[in-house]
Order: sequence, then structure tokens, then C-alpha cells
Amino acid sequence: MINVKDLSKRYARNTAVDHISFEVERGQIVGFLGPNGAGKTTTMRILTCFLPPSSGTATVAGFDVIEAPLEVKRRIGYLPEAPPLYLEMRTAEYLTFVGRLKGLSGTELRQRVDIVCDRCAVGDVKNKLLGKLSKGYRQRVGLAQAIIHNPNVLILDEPTAGLDPKQINETRDLIKSLAGDHTIILCTHILPEVEQTCERVIIINKGKLVATDSVNNLQSRGRGVELVLVQVTGRNGALDSALVRERLEKVAGVGRVAFKEKKQGGATFEVESLKDKFVRGDLARAVVEAGWDLNELRTTAVSLEEIFLQLTGDPAPPLGDASPPERTSP
Repeated sequence: MINVKDLSKRYARNTAVDHISFEVERGQIVGFLGPNGAGKTTTMRILTCFLPPSSGTATVAGFDVIEAPLEVKRRIGYLPEAPPLYLEMRTAEYLTFVGRLKGLSGTELRQRVDIVCDRCAVGDVKNKLLGKLSKGYRQRVGLAQAIIHNPNVLILDEPTAGLDPKQINETRDLIKSLAGDHTIILCTHILPEVEQTCERVIIINKGKLVATDSVNNLQSRGRGVELVLVQVTGRNGALDSALVRERLEKVAGVGRVAFKEKKQGGATFEVESLKDKFVRGDLARAVVEAGWDLNELRTTAVSLEEIFLQLTGDPAPPLGDASPPERTSP
């Protein structure tokens, strides 16, 4: 559905996007991430035909952004961080206006207005002035205008910015419901939102692509080790946490054991394996053979926030490579 190959955008003294390539398949929700100044906005402007690339190619639904920009625009719905609303217009009036701009008319236009009002849950405010609506409703109307022409691709820029927790959950559910019918690119700084909403993640930093994979694969690769939570209780209601920790540390392949909490005659430990070692089975056997009850044993994934910082943070210089600070004259 979206194919970006060796895409670059250069300004006079700055390269905003530097030879990035990625693909987004039909019906996927993809998180597009990067720190401020990474090149996200520039890439989105190229895909929506607001900016031409300096080199490389980008196609949307089979149409090239340079050779067929009007065809690309017909197949894209865009919701910027601040929804493009005319506050003096009423909801249905505004959506009708946007639909006409998108080339709809007559019965088809009326049907699409009804469909998007129902799908985005704004049917109860169809006759209200946009200026009188809450931020949550305005965000939904913004999403409704983005899908009024039933586009192949939706580009959503910070769609939950400024919403309260209830509105955030409602917007996330709405975005998920749109997947399948639409290919969605979600640009956001809220990483838990990406974990809960997106199937794949694209991360860029300083104009370069640093990762493109599923959320699960990134989390598995992010640490390179197995992280396991183990909850143990004593058979007679008493448990020596230090003894349990010592026993877990002796399991082959275990690199670190950290005590997490003690509760109701039991204790929870976080066990980190050595690289490329899988220790869950051996941990379970060690607990049972020691005569303790194993209440819980589960792996925990590294958070997307940790992965993001690993991929976009400036690495510290290796020990011994740092040059001593220059001396300055008084």
C-alpha cells in the first residue's frame, strides 16, 4: 500500500530525511516514531504530496507522489495534531463541505456523512456548532473528515493529544476499528499508545531509519535476554527470600536475580538470563525441587520506551576512548 525507497529530503545545509526505505501493507496500523527533528513530519509531508523529495521514490496505493500527486491525495486521509475545523460551522455542515472538496456529491455525499458520523460516534452532535464541542468530540470530527472519502490510507498525527483518559481509550478503540478498511500511519510521542494500537513500528532518528519491525519482535530483540518474573511461596506459609534468591542464582543460564516484593508468605523475583539463554523450565524445576510452591512464572517484555531510547539516544563513548578536557587559559 505504501512503498518508500531510498527517500531523501535535503535543504540548503540540512538533510531532514536520509535515504530511508520501508513498506506498509494494506490494512496495517503502523506507528511512525522518532524524536523531535528526526524527519517524521518531513516524511509525512512527502507522502501527502506537500513536499517533493530530493531523491528516491514513494508510492501510495500504487501511485507515485511526484508523477501522480492528485491520485495520491484522493487516496489519503489526514488528521493533523490540531483538527482543521471551521468552528462557526455545524458538524454535518462541515463534513458535507469537506466531502465536496473531496469530490463527493448527491446521494453518495449524504450517505458518507451519515456513515462517518456513525462510525466516529458524532451523530448526536450533527447539528451542533463545532466551536461548542468538547476537545474529544472535535478530535472525532477531525477523524470523520479524514475518512469522509473512504481513503485507502490514513495518516494520523498525535490523534490523542490533549484528551482525557476516557477520550484516549475511545479514540484508540476507534482507530483499531478502522484497521483493515484503511492502512493507518500513526505519528505520536505516546509510546504506550503505540504498544496498544499498532502492529508494526517504524523508528527514524536524525533522518535515518533505525528500526522497522513488529512491536513484539522489537521487544524481543531490544534486550537480547529473557526476563522472567517468578513468584514463590513457602509450603508452610514461611519463606526465606534470601535462600530463594540464592537458589535461583545457581540455575544455569541465569545472569541476575532481583527481589521485587514480599507478600502473604511469598516473594516475587525478577530473573534475567544470560544472552541467548532460555531459563524458564530450569527455574520452574529449581523452585519445585526445593520444596516451594511456584505461583507464577512469566516472561516480561522490554518496554517500547526502552527500545526507543536505545535506538535514538546518543551512546556514551567507550571507556578509554574519551579524550581529556582541553585546558583553557585563565
